[in-house]
Amino acid sequence: MSHKAEQPFAPLNIAVLTVSDTRTFETDTSGQLLVDKLTGAGHRLAERVLLKDDLYRIRAQVARWIAEDVVQVVLITGGTGFTGRDSTPEAVACLLDKQVDGFGELFRQISFADIGTSTVQSRALAGLANATLVCCLPGSTNACRTAWDGILEQQLDARHRPCNFVPHLKQAAPCETRS
Repeated sequence: MSHKAEQPFAPLNIAVLTVSDTRTFETDTSGQLLVDKLTGAGHRLAERVLLKDDLYRIRAQVARWIAEDVVQVVLITGGTGFTGRDSTPEAVACLLDKQVDGFGELFRQISFADIGTSTVQSRALAGLANATLVCCLPGSTNACRTAWDGILEQQLDARHRPCNFVPHLKQAAPCETRS
């Protein structure tokens, strides 16, 4: 149920962070899916980084992007489970000015059709920090697809009505991709 207003598409500068102790750029299908989806939608990849699951390194990377003028959205895949090493929500939550509670709720609702009650173990979350949208997604490629297709594609499109995140994001100049 997409409602498009009569206004132009506004490409956003989006950074992608993969949190994994085992993946490389060559084996990171989740991060690559997000890159493909965002560029396919007309947005710009600001930077792509892969980090081991370390709370302080994750927090430092996300804090750097939040502080930059160019990055408007940060998409993080991985580190949202319940193992001892999963620390993405803890790394990010303290950086957020406002949490978007509905993001995790909607993600779990959409995911239920695919994975049933296992969705209760999802710690997906999102929030705004310094006018930057930060989204923490599970590490599976299917979960990233679910989040993009079911939430992010519309919410990162200025034409989507009745509302979207674009007016809440910092205004940024076009960026050059870094990875």
